[in-house]
Amino acid sequence: MSGFQTSTTSRPGDEDASTPNVASTAELPRLDGNSAAREEAVEVASPKEFRWRDWLTLENRFLAPALITSILLAGQLSFGFLESWSRTFTAIGVCIATELILGRLIVGRYPHLASAYISGISVGILIRSPFVWPYAMCAGLSIMSKYVLRMHNRHLWNPSNFGVSAMLFLYPAAVASLSIQWGNSLLPMAVVWCLGSLIISRLKRFHICATYVLSFVALAAVRSWLTESPFLANVAPLTGPMYQLFVFFMITDPKTTVRSKRGQCLVAFLVALVEMGLRLGEVIHAPYYALFLVGPIALAIDMHFTDRTESAPPTNMPSKDFNGHAEPAPSVS
Repeated sequence: MSGFQTSTTSRPGDEDASTPNVASTAELPRLDGNSAAREEAVEVASPKEFRWRDWLTLENRFLAPALITSILLAGQLSFGFLESWSRTFTAIGVCIATELILGRLIVGRYPHLASAYISGISVGILIRSPFVWPYAMCAGLSIMSKYVLRMHNRHLWNPSNFGVSAMLFLYPAAVASLSIQWGNSLLPMAVVWCLGSLIISRLKRFHICATYVLSFVALAAVRSWLTESPFLANVAPLTGPMYQLFVFFMITDPKTTVRSKRGQCLVAFLVALVEMGLRLGEVIHAPYYALFLVGPIALAIDMHFTDRTESAPPTNMPSKDFNGHAEPAPSVS
């Protein structure tokens, strides 16, 4: 996940570089004895007011890292779902270091580190290994994918999805994915759902989560019918911590989702559909692979048609003769 922006083009590292700005004294309106302008200038120039507003608003860039940290603490203190604290810290450290190095070398400045922190903590939660190197390698691959695998100046894969999928595919003997369930306790699950909902409300992407969950449940019924297995057994993975992180933080990444709301819902359904096909083929890590396959293809198609639409000349412009003068519109008798 990273901060929401409406721009469709960005350089690597741009997605986390912006923070709320406070107007400098050079940008203040001239007072000239105008009391209203004076009050406006004082309001704009008040750093204390902006500081409190920045930290308490849902638009703050540190909110998502704080919330996912809370999810990590809730899961670890309740069920101990981390392999170890040291390996999670290794993943976070490698993500941050890689982001700083590549941002400086490729972009020419140090990017905001919120996205790198979220990628690191996601890697630390989602993969399991008795070794340290898979955490470091997965973290490095996740961040490097943002700077290398790009189209129209945007990265195509969600960073943590790319890193986790690559490690699960390339090193299945050394790496597994998080499979611990919450058990019969509703409190950790409620924490994840509440905090995840706060983030999704900030990003205005709850429709993506809803579409995926409803599609998963409906397709679980289809799998149950095809395989003659219990419906609850097919739908049960959705209640686990891995799926909740996948739903709230991975498929809703603003930088790797298509533009339109209808398109986002369609992509969420296609991810669930491809996942069902992979599950029927007994692919263990079906959700990661489904998003790995569907997400970049959908984003590339969306960018292609968006660029064609934006570059097409207006159709209602008057045609011109050889001298450059506009020709009169044909009359209708």
